[in-house]
Amino acid sequence: MITLYGINNCDTIRKARKWLQEEGIDYRFHDYRKDGLNAAQLNGWADELGWEALLNRRGTTWRQLPQEQKDAVTRDRAIDLMLAQPAMIKRPLLDLGEQRKLGFSVADYSLLFEKQAD
Repeated sequence: MITLYGINNCDTIRKARKWLQEEGIDYRFHDYRKDGLNAAQLNGWADELGWEALLNRRGTTWRQLPQEQKDAVTRDRAIDLMLAQPAMIKRPLLDLGEQRKLGFSVADYSLLFEKQAD
């Protein structure tokens, strides 16, 4: 089962969900805030995708952190921040079972699901 991870009120999540629905792709949506997230899962994603890629440095939550915290961020600290404030996780995270994909673009998803159909 394909799982789309994110936060329900995120515009990019809305775009990804709309695209998946329009393409008739069956998926489950997992809202970090409502459905939770555990450290083991987040650490696995960080190992696979890189914690730097997983950490959303463009969002308001990150920008509101004191500069000292931003300057001192390490992998472990980033994991702690993302667990405490899931809005710091780049969205969406698409879990295809054997592969994960961060972010959304129509071109990327089209190519990704074209390969899935083969």
